[in-house]
Amino acid sequence: GDSPPVAVRRSKIQGRGVYATRDIAEGERIIEYTGLLITNEEADGQTEDEGMRRHHTFLFGVGDEYTVDGARGGNEARFINHSCAPNCESVIEGRRVFIVALRDIGTGEEIAYDYWYTTDREYTLEDLQRIYPCRCGAPACRGTLARPPRRRRKIG
Repeated sequence: GDSPPVAVRRSKIQGRGVYATRDIAEGERIIEYTGLLITNEEADGQTEDEGMRRHHTFLFGVGDEYTVDGARGGNEARFINHSCAPNCESVIEGRRVFIVALRDIGTGEEIAYDYWYTTDREYTLEDLQRIYPCRCGAPACRGTLARPPRRRRKIG
């Protein structure tokens, strides 16, 4: 197939990022997130929340059983940064993951999607901001790559 319309270079958000090399239309599939398909048990063995100082994982869960490990056999998609105000979303089809434009994206714009990590239910928003900090710079940034905890009703 033709190569994806992206290039990896230094990012203002963090480390390296992925940028559009041409205009991309809303709804366009930009790139597939590729990597080795492993079981979720294998993936769990590779991550340890509190122990990782900078949370940098290339694991992408596809359903209850499998995870795509972008660190092994992955492509440029593994360098796509998180944003709390993303211009893309991840779409899972079977055991494949595609990054799809949520709106028109101009040449040179950084591609980003909301990681929305699902984590331990016991974590507070403060825990999540410490363990999975976000520096996307969006006006509505929630301060974490993780899915925010569900509000608990206060008793008493």
